[in-house]
Amino acid sequence: MSVKNHFHTNPIILIIVICIFFSPFSFSTPNAFALSIEDEKIMGQKFMAYVREHFEFVDNDFANQFINDLGHYLITPLEPKYFPFNFYIAKENSLNAFAGPGGHIFFFSGLIESMDTIDELAAIMCHEIAHVSARHLAERLELNRKIGLATLAGVLAAVLIGGKAGGGLMAGSMAAGIQTQLHYSRKDERQADQLGFTYMKAGGFDPNGMIVMLNKIQKESWLGTDKVPAYLLTHPTGPERMANLDSMLTNYTPDPPKKEAARFRVLFPFFKTIVTAKSLDTHDAERLFNLDLEKNPDSSLPHFGLGIVYAERSEYVPAIRHLKKAQEINPDFIPILNSLGEVYQMKGEYRKAISIFEKALKLDEEDRSTLFLLGLAYEHLEQYGKAARLFEKLASFKPVKNEVYYHLGISYGRRNLLAPAHYYFGIYFKRLGQSKKAIFHFKKADELSGNDSALKRKIQKATQGLP
Repeated sequence: MSVKNHFHTNPIILIIVICIFFSPFSFSTPNAFALSIEDEKIMGQKFMAYVREHFEFVDNDFANQFINDLGHYLITPLEPKYFPFNFYIAKENSLNAFAGPGGHIFFFSGLIESMDTIDELAAIMCHEIAHVSARHLAERLELNRKIGLATLAGVLAAVLIGGKAGGGLMAGSMAAGIQTQLHYSRKDERQADQLGFTYMKAGGFDPNGMIVMLNKIQKESWLGTDKVPAYLLTHPTGPERMANLDSMLTNYTPDPPKKEAARFRVLFPFFKTIVTAKSLDTHDAERLFNLDLEKNPDSSLPHFGLGIVYAERSEYVPAIRHLKKAQEINPDFIPILNSLGEVYQMKGEYRKAISIFEKALKLDEEDRSTLFLLGLAYEHLEQYGKAARLFEKLASFKPVKNEVYYHLGISYGRRNLLAPAHYYFGIYFKRLGQSKKAIFHFKKADELSGNDSALKRKIQKATQGLP
């Protein structure tokens, strides 16, 4: 189990609690749940800060870049775009996905592991994007604005305690009934299916993927248990919905293949392999990939997966063996090269790691993951000037990982360039929401900046919005 603090609850209830807990308007106005666009953006930020404390996310640059690239490709026809969409993979072995406030969309690793094609992932993604674009969550909040404070307190306790104890509190209060009230309605689901169909067709994916996924999710609830998959709790389905989907698909004619969709289709098996290797128990993943290897001995995927799994267990010799084999089969796939270089780096063999990262950069000189890993290798070799140049290059690409600013601080600090070092540490802590630490470092940067007017202007700009 990979959810922190045994954090188990229905996502829609979680959203309600967070909205109530953090909103400055929660208990002062009868329209507390009538969210404006700006209110929902702020709520989304608070939501993410809270969720990051309780969920563990897949930490892999390729996987995260893939799911965000796919999501941003699919929202191309969306107008207006109310929010800057962000997509996340939670390490949780259950069949679920949901859209939080402010355009934050989550996929559980168990759902991704159950998928066989990119069309299934695109279908769920388009459906969740549709809920955001139609602002269904804001409507649900508005419809339930009269929920009593005692009930809300029960929900909050259930969320924070979690597990069996939290479940008892949930049953003991009126909170269990809220779940039913907060279902997306049939109308919501019908509209999300219709919009999702449009987005999928525009993107060049097969909308049949939604029916395939719904059948898989429904089948999960039939396997000798009364437990209903989490996805069905918030996304009600049934004969009527399936009939509507069948109706939409009756006259569906695929458009000519799209180049970008074809690229995602090729990369999807590697994406799924990484998610599986990073999310499953390592012994379960090892058995799974070994079975795949028996079936497909000439495939790079099981070797790639096994390499990641052994690296996770710090078993470097088999990790390198499998990653080298994956590279032999698929020599120009950068994530395989980066994984191999990272294992050498974990072993402390930084020169070997650098040679592999340089090979990857010849394939794509702007690959962010490669640049970051190469910067770390130079940092370990105490070649801080080279490391800083790589991290500076990464800081010019948007969006920027928080860790880039941290390592810029390290690289400048180790060269005794303390003003920029403190400036970058300030940026790092500001992005983490740790205002006191950010202010401390910005003040030190300003004190040490001397006559550097350009740095002073950057510091002044960076401190805007801090308390």
